[in-house]
Amino acid sequence: MTKVQKWVVSLLAMVAILVLGFSFHLVNKANTKKQETTTTTSTSTTKKRTNEEAEQAKLLAQQYDYDGAIKELEGADTKLADKLKTNYEQEKEQLVAWQDPEKISHVFVHSLVADADKAFHDKEQAQGYKDYMITISEFKKTIQQLYDNGYVLVTFDDLVKEDSKGKLQFKGVDLPEGKKPLIFSQDDVNYYEYMKDAGFAEKLLVNKEGEVKNTYKENGQEKTGDYDMVPILDKFVEEHPDFSYRGSKGILALTGYNGALGYRTSKSEYGDNEKTEQEIAKAKEVADRLKDTGWTFASHTWGHINMAEVGQKQIAKDTQRWKDEVAPIIGDTDVLIYPHGADISDFQPYDKNPKYDYLKQQGFRIFCNVDASVPSWGQFNSDYYRNARINLDGIRFKSELDGQNDILEDFINVKDVYDDKRDK
Repeated sequence: MTKVQKWVVSLLAMVAILVLGFSFHLVNKANTKKQETTTTTSTSTTKKRTNEEAEQAKLLAQQYDYDGAIKELEGADTKLADKLKTNYEQEKEQLVAWQDPEKISHVFVHSLVADADKAFHDKEQAQGYKDYMITISEFKKTIQQLYDNGYVLVTFDDLVKEDSKGKLQFKGVDLPEGKKPLIFSQDDVNYYEYMKDAGFAEKLLVNKEGEVKNTYKENGQEKTGDYDMVPILDKFVEEHPDFSYRGSKGILALTGYNGALGYRTSKSEYGDNEKTEQEIAKAKEVADRLKDTGWTFASHTWGHINMAEVGQKQIAKDTQRWKDEVAPIIGDTDVLIYPHGADISDFQPYDKNPKYDYLKQQGFRIFCNVDASVPSWGQFNSDYYRNARINLDGIRFKSELDGQNDILEDFINVKDVYDDKRDK
């Protein structure tokens, strides 16, 4: 090999070494950048997950589930998580126990008046609507005042549980000082045929966003929106989560003779046919969504019967019809809300009461009458819980304004709630 050839080989070797070194530099730089990107992405993901956990924990704590809030933060090893856990532990220690069955207040409404001009000037039903219904305006002001006065929505599932022997236990709820549990129910969530075109919503439905809304007809056009208690209260709780104990909303009491939730589902009334089956399917979709979003159901009997006046045979016939036509839509319930508030007994316990014995056999354990003489009333033993409701309606409002009764003073200021359209 000549000197020139040796020199060329050496030069090529040096170039190869330089190229190889530069390549290693590029690879190392790329790997370093990749590691930095991965680390940054990982840090960002961890931070995002921690923020999401913190937000979920905050919501749980706002709705008084402090154990759930603390558990949500267990996997987060950050200063924020540690601070929140400490705060929730301290708040939990200061909770006040509500464990007296006699101290749980319960208020209720009927269907809300969406158009007072129509409802209060209906030729046949105007006075009935004025007496037993309240307007959307009155309802919105009512729940705002209840919230301002420290009330928190609970349901019977929050208060009562059944042990392994089938006996009831009153577990109650724990709330911050100044907060008070309140059961809120609505009667006749059926949208009866006689109410059509009288200023009321016509049914409930689930929209594309998974929200439960009402349909309402105005000037021949069907609208979808917040025209009754369910969507209005849903929206209010979304904006004020601390108005709800662990997501609880209210209790919806249903009859069955005109169907359920605005759908004509009664086979005995509308026939066992394809159209009725379609109505049942639609109603069940709504009921399932309601249960998913904090609502519970109660029987209001199939035919809205006065259970204090009718005999046991009629009660049995009516109960069977309710189980055949309403229970398949909303599911089983152990809550019976008496139509007309007519209890099967006075304040004395249900001892040796054949009507109660039958109802117990049918699975009912919780019974709600009407008593507006006291802010709350309850009667509890290991077999049943009786709970009294206070009516929020035109009769009660007038009674308060006329000075005949002041029971609502613990809940709302009727003068501020009252809708002047009642007097036009």
